[in-house]
Amino acid sequence: MQNDVIAYKVGGQIIDTQTADVSSLNAFEPLLFNNTKDSLEVIRHSCAHLMAQAIKALYPEAKFFVGPVIEDGFYYDFRVDTKIGDADLKAIEQKMSELANAKLPIEKISTTKAEALKHFAKDDLKQEVLLRIPEGEVSIYKQGDFEDLCRGPHVPNTRYLRFFKLIKVAGAYLGGDEKREMLTRIYGIAFADKESLKDYVTMIEEAKKRDHRKIGSELKLFTFDEEVGAGLPIWLPNGGKLRSKLEQLLFKAHRQRGYQPVRGPELLKSDAWKISGHYQNYGENMYFTVIDEAEYGIKPMNCLGHIKVFQNEVRSYRDLPLKFFEYGVVHRHEKSGVLHGLFRVREFTQDDAHIFCTPEQIKENVIEILSFVDAIMKTFGFHYEMEISTRPEKSIGDEAYWIAATEGLKNALDENGIKYGIDEGGGAFYGPKIDIKITDALKRKWQCGTIQVDFNLPERFDISYVDANNEHARPVMLHRAILGSFERFIGILIEHTSGEFPFFIAPIQVVIIPISDAHLAYAKTIASALMAEGIDVEVSSKNESLNKRIRNAETMRVPMILVIGDAEVENQSVAVRDRRERTQYNLSKIELLKILKEKLSEVHF
Repeated sequence: MQNDVIAYKVGGQIIDTQTADVSSLNAFEPLLFNNTKDSLEVIRHSCAHLMAQAIKALYPEAKFFVGPVIEDGFYYDFRVDTKIGDADLKAIEQKMSELANAKLPIEKISTTKAEALKHFAKDDLKQEVLLRIPEGEVSIYKQGDFEDLCRGPHVPNTRYLRFFKLIKVAGAYLGGDEKREMLTRIYGIAFADKESLKDYVTMIEEAKKRDHRKIGSELKLFTFDEEVGAGLPIWLPNGGKLRSKLEQLLFKAHRQRGYQPVRGPELLKSDAWKISGHYQNYGENMYFTVIDEAEYGIKPMNCLGHIKVFQNEVRSYRDLPLKFFEYGVVHRHEKSGVLHGLFRVREFTQDDAHIFCTPEQIKENVIEILSFVDAIMKTFGFHYEMEISTRPEKSIGDEAYWIAATEGLKNALDENGIKYGIDEGGGAFYGPKIDIKITDALKRKWQCGTIQVDFNLPERFDISYVDANNEHARPVMLHRAILGSFERFIGILIEHTSGEFPFFIAPIQVVIIPISDAHLAYAKTIASALMAEGIDVEVSSKNESLNKRIRNAETMRVPMILVIGDAEVENQSVAVRDRRERTQYNLSKIELLKILKEKLSEVHF
């Protein structure tokens, strides 16, 4: 089967065997039955229909909305009278296997939108789908007694759909509209072979153990509260300490690279957002309020405040590049269905920076940012890759600006020998960007930071500098965030490390455990000395057994545990349990301080 052709590619578009013109096959690139990106798209799209067919067999009243392929699998939204939970997925999988083994041919039926409306006249969800389809030809795919509207592509036969797994059941508003009914959504994954599926399922199980929401609760890092509101994280002391350390390290690194700290307001008059284009192009993602009969927008981005900093005084070409940075709190109107722990929230803090430079300085500044990115990602053990996102359909600015900006990003990456992908149409509405995608310990990819080139906002706000000829010239604005947001990055870091944070940002770096009250005074002396060096330390002196206190410290993933008894007091030493190195040893007080100071000083971004 691995040599079987399941679809074709022509002009960058995937078409299935049911669509391909037999007389033109020589001009098409065949897609074989394997785990390449394009082939998996066909397999997973087909598997979504296989799942829908199984659901229809088990729940005859079910009606289906849409079932697209997503980055890591597929899903289907549908309506059903019976409540379906994760416990029901096994039965659906079994029915899917039966249908796959039946080797049902998958047929494509071409028709018109008008005919399709008649054909599905009694299916309100199909009517909803058809409302979103332009006039002209539409297609229906049929396998056995199941049919559904779909543009394809699909494999030619269900026999290619054997290696799949249904992941979870969720709810989804019809068309993503919170005012519409809630449909049932089932997520799944599929591959071309058993081994790849097994590896993925293993990864999923490990991911459940590493879930940042679970570990975040265990380590008392953050919480959410319904009285406060969805998507609004509350940072607890341990999370506050971890985050503060990360912020301080980044602050120092920014200053060493010539960035200047600034701070813009949390809300600005809507007039400013109209000038920037956010009101027209991003307004649905913003929150607005009225003060003294004037409308204000709560900032979803920090760029306008930094523009106003630039405008605060006359700028010379000798001042450029000007680098402003801010840990800016922003708010975005995320729908409740997409909120997910720290990964998707309504309030978050960006490690945001804006560089104002000349067009000639674009490349050198992008290169400097790439070096900054590399230093940070290597420190945390992340592999990463780059992707250039080009002009989206909904955008502002002259085409010439977009071409120049895109070429500037490509040149910077090319000069550094950095490989990159292209995401056509994935740019911000005001400019192209480089997306930084990191790979975690489970080989999952996460979009984090971004570098954006912007000719448009400087034009819209009429900002300028005085050039060498004493004339006004327009600067280029580089938008840059390396972590993306502290919330999302910390969530990724939790799952990457399974809560075993590097010593330099661990919320509790050292726990001191005196065996008895007789050793408490010496323990407090050690603690004071460590705190003076900027080390977060706790003394565990509760009325609990020694073993329980050690277990508690290990449960909290504390990197270093110091046990103190008679010998340690007498020798002015400590018994060390190093969780990261998985070793136990003794150190004098002086040696301990030296080692811990070295651990803190060895981190450089």
